[in-house]
Amino acid sequence: MNFRRGRHREEPEINFIPLIDLLLVILIFLMVTTTYSRFSELKIDLPSAQGAAQAEKSNEIDVAVSPAGEMMVGETKLPAGDRDGLVARLKDLAAGKNGVVVVVNADAKASHQSVVGVMEAARLAGLTQLTFATQLSTQ
Repeated sequence: MNFRRGRHREEPEINFIPLIDLLLVILIFLMVTTTYSRFSELKIDLPSAQGAAQAEKSNEIDVAVSPAGEMMVGETKLPAGDRDGLVARLKDLAAGKNGVVVVVNADAKASHQSVVGVMEAARLAGLTQLTFATQLSTQ
């Protein structure tokens, strides 16, 4: 007697649902146990630039920014946060000149807000050309 004649052999199947469940559990575990770095812990060094020093032009206005936020425009010292005084001084120095360039000499430890304040003052004074002074690297 041959009992196997009427039976067809079934092909084995691989069930992917348990495999997907296992991968999702591993993914959730990795997401929960991963630590993310915080921006407050980010330490950066300000870059220095290499290049030839340019000759000083007569239509440049130098604005120096100290670490405390105080500003020096030409020979005039301005207190920190005096945007209106800076705008008035920039307008006075740029009167009658074409193509005036504002050169920002900011200390490496000057706050970002102080530098942005100088940029905003230059915009309010109608000066559109702005550049930043860097020190030459010794490499």
